[in-house]
Amino acid sequence: MTRKYNVKNVFCKNIFVLPISANKIEKTSGPADFETAISATGFGKYNLLLILVAIPSGWSPVFETTTMSYVFPAAQCDLTLSLEDKGHLNAITYAGMISSAMIWGFLFDTLGRKKLLTIGFFLNAVFVIMSCFSQTKTLLMVSKFFGGFIINGPASALTSYISEFHCAKYRARMQLVLGTIFCFGSIILPMLAWSILPQNLYFSVFNNSLEFHSWNIYLLLSGIAPIISAIIFLFMPESPKFLMTVGQNDKALRVFQKVYSVNTGNGIHTYPIKELVDEIELKKHNPSNHGGQVTANRSKIQALKEGWQQMKPLFFPPYFKNIVLLCLIQTLIMMSLNTLRLWLPQIFQAINDFQYFNNGTTSDLCEMLKMIKPSIATDECIVNLNNSSVYINSIIVASVSMFSYFLAGYLINILGKKKLLNLVTVISGSFAIAIYFATDNITAVAFSSIFIATGSIASNVMVTVIIDLFPTTLRTTTISLAMMLGRIGAMIGNLVFPFLLQTGCAPPFLSVGLVILGCAFLALLLPNTDLKALE
Repeated sequence: MTRKYNVKNVFCKNIFVLPISANKIEKTSGPADFETAISATGFGKYNLLLILVAIPSGWSPVFETTTMSYVFPAAQCDLTLSLEDKGHLNAITYAGMISSAMIWGFLFDTLGRKKLLTIGFFLNAVFVIMSCFSQTKTLLMVSKFFGGFIINGPASALTSYISEFHCAKYRARMQLVLGTIFCFGSIILPMLAWSILPQNLYFSVFNNSLEFHSWNIYLLLSGIAPIISAIIFLFMPESPKFLMTVGQNDKALRVFQKVYSVNTGNGIHTYPIKELVDEIELKKHNPSNHGGQVTANRSKIQALKEGWQQMKPLFFPPYFKNIVLLCLIQTLIMMSLNTLRLWLPQIFQAINDFQYFNNGTTSDLCEMLKMIKPSIATDECIVNLNNSSVYINSIIVASVSMFSYFLAGYLINILGKKKLLNLVTVISGSFAIAIYFATDNITAVAFSSIFIATGSIASNVMVTVIIDLFPTTLRTTTISLAMMLGRIGAMIGNLVFPFLLQTGCAPPFLSVGLVILGCAFLALLLPNTDLKALE
């Protein structure tokens, strides 16, 4: 029987919400499971603190994957970038993410979230700084590859970490909050580019051995977000759900007490839960458990050995069927979304260049896109720095995506995850195709905004489904696997997109639209997971 909840706007008016009354919890006999324990902490200041923590952490992967889209117009002369080079630079970050996906997922699910989040964000900052010193496209590709290799882990684990501080009632909505943060990062990025790249800054050091242009400074500043994230997670607690999973109930209880105290203002000893269930003992008596056992207070080496065994359930019912379907849908969504998303600044630049070199006149999209194709080589490489419209268009697209998450936050509780996923994939695919029929700049921006907004929501809804369908010991591994395959799709899409552009105007948009429309049909096969308890 499905339970229905009347979810209020907890972010504005009702700062503290206690989903399960304290009196009811006190009458509960025996140890409490995770869902009961986290519900007793309520929703309040600590949850708002988590949202603040997620801001720089959520911006970091967005910056890592998207900065090159704004660097291309400014650096194409300095690095002699061809259309294919741009596709390779967009794809190389995803190649790094793909190569590390299973490694990070395994490490986070066996060693915990907190320490590896700190290490991951710090290492990502190192490679972002390395990219800003790049003098050739080869060195830039190397730094972007390793940046992707590192950021894949923290990006996936952040979702699990945030979800494991919320009960089922708020878990799906928090994923949409994360989506809003990602979109806000997509707004900050073109604003940062707008303030730096048109300045045409230049200086050199070591007898011109190292040259720094505006785009080098832009890359350097994008490394601030992961540095802040690494510092913040030094002071954050471990996920209480993970602590329960590995038998550290005393530590988990202290985390619950701290969250409860911050949310309510009461002392930690007034927290109504006094004992937690022993999840390790429950797993020992679970006949459907195909994985290995989890040892309480295990060593790091023991955790690594047991971690390999804990991955076995992914290849047994009921998980195997679900993971195949989920990974296929996520791959197709991310292939469509991240291909067109990363090429939109270049498309907007082509529109801007057409108007710039044709005295402000406009035309249909196909005619303007001819500016994006390589022209006849000349001795002089010209960069059009009069491109404010490119950044304004990018900000509009990202802003529409961000505000759409507020609407999706309500629709996900009204329609449910499955119906919402079907709705947004149909809308996204339709408007991707509609971009081809755009007759001017304004129409192209409007259609692109709707495509990106609904596609982003679809990708984040898929993550909430994964969180509901898989237990803690498999959750980050599953998310990492789904995201890895999705990034394979994104990498392939970015490698193919330049060739589609050279074949004509219709193929890029028709291909993207039809692929994501196919996801709407596949989503019909998903099980209904709405308000499912976190196991």
